[in-house]
Amino acid sequence: MKKKNHLQYLGGIACFLVFVSTSVLAQNAGRIVQTIQQQPDSLRVVTNDGEYQFRPYSAQIVETSFIPRGQQMSVPVSHAVVLQPEKIPALLKKMADGVDYQAGDMTVHIQEHPFQISYRYKNRLLFSEKQGYSKIATGERLDFNLTSDEVLYGAGARALGMNRRGYRLPLYNKAHYGYEEHSEQMNFSIPLVLSSRMYGIHFDNAAIGFLDLDSQKDNTLAYETIGGRKVYQVIAGDSWEQLSAGYVNLTGHQPLPPRWAFGNFASRFGYHSEAEARAVIARFQAEQIPVDAIIFDLYWFGKEIKGTLGNLTFDPDNFPQPEKMISDFRQQGIKTILITEPFILTTSGRWKEAVDEKILATDQQGKPFTYDFYFGHTGLIDLLDPHARDWFWNVYKTLKAKGVTGWWGDLGEPEVHPAALQHKNGSADEVHNIYGHEWAKLIAEGYARDFPQERPFILMRAGYSGSQRYGMIPWSGDVNRSWGGLRSQPEIALQMGMQGMAYMHSDLGGFAGPNLDDELYARWLQYGVFQPVFRPHAQEEVASEPVFRADSVKALAKAAIELRYRLLPYNYTLAFDNHETGLPLMRPLFFAEPGNSALSTVADSYLWGSEFLVHPVLQAGQQQAEIYFPGDRNWFDFYSGEVHAAGSSAKVKIVADHIPVFVRAGAFIPMAKPIQNTRQYSGSEFDLHYFHDASVAHASGKLFDDDGETADSVAQQKYAVIYFQSEFARGTLHLQLSCTTGKNYPSRDRKTAITIHRIHTRPVQVIAGNTPLAFDWNASTGELKIMLAWKDQERPEISVKLSD
Repeated sequence: MKKKNHLQYLGGIACFLVFVSTSVLAQNAGRIVQTIQQQPDSLRVVTNDGEYQFRPYSAQIVETSFIPRGQQMSVPVSHAVVLQPEKIPALLKKMADGVDYQAGDMTVHIQEHPFQISYRYKNRLLFSEKQGYSKIATGERLDFNLTSDEVLYGAGARALGMNRRGYRLPLYNKAHYGYEEHSEQMNFSIPLVLSSRMYGIHFDNAAIGFLDLDSQKDNTLAYETIGGRKVYQVIAGDSWEQLSAGYVNLTGHQPLPPRWAFGNFASRFGYHSEAEARAVIARFQAEQIPVDAIIFDLYWFGKEIKGTLGNLTFDPDNFPQPEKMISDFRQQGIKTILITEPFILTTSGRWKEAVDEKILATDQQGKPFTYDFYFGHTGLIDLLDPHARDWFWNVYKTLKAKGVTGWWGDLGEPEVHPAALQHKNGSADEVHNIYGHEWAKLIAEGYARDFPQERPFILMRAGYSGSQRYGMIPWSGDVNRSWGGLRSQPEIALQMGMQGMAYMHSDLGGFAGPNLDDELYARWLQYGVFQPVFRPHAQEEVASEPVFRADSVKALAKAAIELRYRLLPYNYTLAFDNHETGLPLMRPLFFAEPGNSALSTVADSYLWGSEFLVHPVLQAGQQQAEIYFPGDRNWFDFYSGEVHAAGSSAKVKIVADHIPVFVRAGAFIPMAKPIQNTRQYSGSEFDLHYFHDASVAHASGKLFDDDGETADSVAQQKYAVIYFQSEFARGTLHLQLSCTTGKNYPSRDRKTAITIHRIHTRPVQVIAGNTPLAFDWNASTGELKIMLAWKDQERPEISVKLSD
């Protein structure tokens, strides 16, 4: 082997010249480097206790794998990572105290004595190992140095406050019924840590364990596991947008949900009969409250809560004509979604079939493992067994043939998962955290194989790193129907959006407990307008559907739902951006001001896309709110038009009709005409609102359009992106619209009603090209309205002359 690619270490160099900021006191002096060897696509480092391999995945991502001496890579294939390593030119450079392995913007420094690994991004130190690898009583551990001031995010869905530093968090998906403002263990325990220093560490191992985020207050981050892979990826970037993109590139992009998923859902626990379900939808229609889907909880297959899980077929007494019911709903634009669970009770109609087909997880002797939990005596479908997966998928195919459109996967942690239970390729504890992930994968791959033109809707409450790539729509579990339950929701959604799961949402109104609080209900639904999925759902003692609430709160709920539908083009474009770039729909304020440490723990205000600032009302009887306005552009009250300067704070009055919402200067907001169902929407006719401000010389926006249902519409070239541009100079505002279409997108002309806000004097002239346009200007509101009809290939330009 050529000398330049191979360094043999027989002794140590005592110098420590490079990383003077990193303490050496905790380093494991017993770990010794033996050889360092550069390979074509990686760096191999052999120590006295094992072997490291450092592999660049991109210019901003490097993977570290460690195999302890005497072990082998127990799971050679990652459940999370889908990115194929790029061919990144790498340089191995000898340093005074070891070597630098530089690939792209990432540098791994191997300090020889005492042995230590450090990571840099563009020559900026990110972090370093502390003890590194060690064996502990409960398994194995990797630990790292933290700076004293960095804020830590991640670890899945928790209710802890935005800064999760100071906790030792279990990596074990587990439901928390009736939680409120504090929950250290919930349904998504993703092994990912994100730092305010703009890096992330993803621990690529499904086995259960802990993430210790400096619980001992000694500046230590530690990953603990019962076993499995000692593999982690380091991701870095110059912005939160880059960091989000890096992680999603690594673990997979979320497919576009069907457009109807951005509408309103009728849902409760639960609809007991076909007659009841029909009456609910009829009530929505009579009240003229928009709705797009109805969700059936477990009464669709059983008359009782207990003893029926696993039937997985419509109860013939209460649902005598399910196919006709579903067909009738479809004709009205209403999609049918069914709950399914992975448990087959011994009292269910399919127990014998499950045993005979050998689809259940087993005991050590290979017999079905049965146990008691809330719903009865049960077995568990082994979703790690290909045969069991085929069996379960055939259940879905049969139901889909009846017209079912969407799937709700419940109890998928699994809710009770005894450690002694055995799966096809591992124990319960080894695969527990990927069970929901594999469930979503089963449905997604089934659709891709058998219904390749359709987008699945997959609502689930448990998953793992990368579950977004299967189209999983996560929700935050059985939150208490209380103000404390509401207060935790923005944090959970923001954190999960940063971890790739951009559609995290809550049971609007709260789920657990018979609490009738009209103010809470209205505020929760008003918040729901500006979060990914609008789905009121609750235990049936208090109605979750707005049509059954008091007239005053029903009116507030109706207004919120109508606004949700008006925002469909904007929201669907956010979904497109997420699909393309990994950007979450809900974003913390520090996305707009990453250098502002005061924003690092803020969750009571957030960004909806880049153009809206939202401040949910989270306290009963709240009269005013202190709100900070981030970024470098002014903000306007979405309802009153009041101006707030970028970088300022203000006390804002709280009103009953809506929560505080602000729109950014220079924002283009495409909106739909009033509709009762998303199938009534067409991208051929939309409203466009532009929020003018003299300080904004240039601005841009867009609208994404497709048929709302074809899978991979972008890849199939069945889409259009309508671009909006503005320029303001010398007293004249110029607007330009243009459209880029895929080759298989049908040609269409468009009608656009343009409203330009904050035009305080009557325009001297409005022209399109050289043709004067009729316009309507409202002196009291400052709104300028223009009707524009334009052909498919046109690029209309409008000039608004505001002064001579």
